[in-house]
Amino acid sequence: MAQPLSPKLDWEKANPLWASALNPVVANPLLQGTIIQNISLIVGNNIVAHKLNRLQIGWFIIDQQGSAAVYRSQPFNNTTLVLNSSAAVTISLWMF
Repeated sequence: MAQPLSPKLDWEKANPLWASALNPVVANPLLQGTIIQNISLIVGNNIVAHKLNRLQIGWFIIDQQGSAAVYRSQPFNNTTLVLNSSAAVTISLWMF
């Protein structure tokens, strides 16, 4: 783990320390995502375009406007997410 940065370091010493402290945060896959809002799901399978332009790593619901069980029903791919819903519901997702 990176050491805390001292406010008394000169720039030449602080610059590599900043990189070692911030690079792991910036590289976190969870942060490399997008929000897709107000997706209307019907009962059964629903195809959602995730717009990541790469194979997704995961997803989670950030808002759900009703009671329904929602789960992924197909393997991840580069363009879409297939969700199965037990009821008609509107959700918002964080896709990463």
